[in-house]
Amino acid sequence: MRISVLDVGSNTVRLVVADAEDGVPLPVHTAKWRLRLSTQVKPGEPIPDESVERLVDAVAAASRTATRWGATSPLAFATAVVRSAPNRQEVLRTVRSRTGVPLCTLPGEVEAELTFLGARRWMGWRSGPLALLDIGGGSFEVAFGRGRLPDFVASLPLGAGRLTHEFFAEQDPPSPESVRALRRKVRHQLRDVAARIRWEGPRTAVATSRTFQQLARLCGAPPGRHGPFVDRTLDSRDLGRAVERLAALPAAERARLPGISAPRSAQSLAGAVVGHTAMKLIGLQTVTLCPWAIREGIMLRHIEDGASWWAEVTRLAEESAPPEPVPLRIASGKN
Repeated sequence: MRISVLDVGSNTVRLVVADAEDGVPLPVHTAKWRLRLSTQVKPGEPIPDESVERLVDAVAAASRTATRWGATSPLAFATAVVRSAPNRQEVLRTVRSRTGVPLCTLPGEVEAELTFLGARRWMGWRSGPLALLDIGGGSFEVAFGRGRLPDFVASLPLGAGRLTHEFFAEQDPPSPESVRALRRKVRHQLRDVAARIRWEGPRTAVATSRTFQQLARLCGAPPGRHGPFVDRTLDSRDLGRAVERLAALPAAERARLPGISAPRSAQSLAGAVVGHTAMKLIGLQTVTLCPWAIREGIMLRHIEDGASWWAEVTRLAEESAPPEPVPLRIASGKN
């Protein structure tokens, strides 16, 4: 059996096709289409028609690719850049009617649960009580748990793209005052969540997402070409120095730094501020970079709980998902 997952993110549409015969999603093909929605959509504003057209083309191409590789129709979801758009429902209907792919948005808390599951499976039970940090373009997900699924999750509007629009839109490089203002906002938003994780006392902390991967590379972690089984960590002190380094450079020069790609160079500073502030507030000296995240979590739930699980999740998301992330929720589910 082959399954496929399609992830419409703030910068890129990513497809993963995986074998699932033995209960483990082993990728056989990946593909991506770079749309850079976060640069075309300002927070709180609708997704423009031309961006919707490009999204339709990318989803259609991904569906054809999945079919060629012998997979079922993609389990397709869009993250915060679509979830928070005022015309979200119209965009989802357009994609479905023109491609046949039932694209949905998931609440931020569900994204955090699924990302936690992927990280738990990768890290294993020996990692013990596990804290998870995931920086996206539109939101920042945090989770903690001792079992298969998290005990609690938080989804906050602290995505790297969103904050770049809010604080650095007219500044390149930004002023020291705007960087301090951003850090104050992140501290305020994260204060209660960080206190909860400190109280729980995680044995292991992991970070996922391209933002964390690129920041870790900037701080000296091995490059991606060394493969997923190489240990990669990110130290709080190194990340603090990276914040200073990124803040002193315009976006074009950041793109010349190790690990920082041109499409993400503008938002790399905001991502670094969020990551560093979160680690300081929680009291994390080091986080481990985890290559498995939400896409693997979706495949694992599909394998373990069956197709009916995805149908139910997407149905509930259609009916009740809020346009903005919900700050904190106690997760339910069998561990």
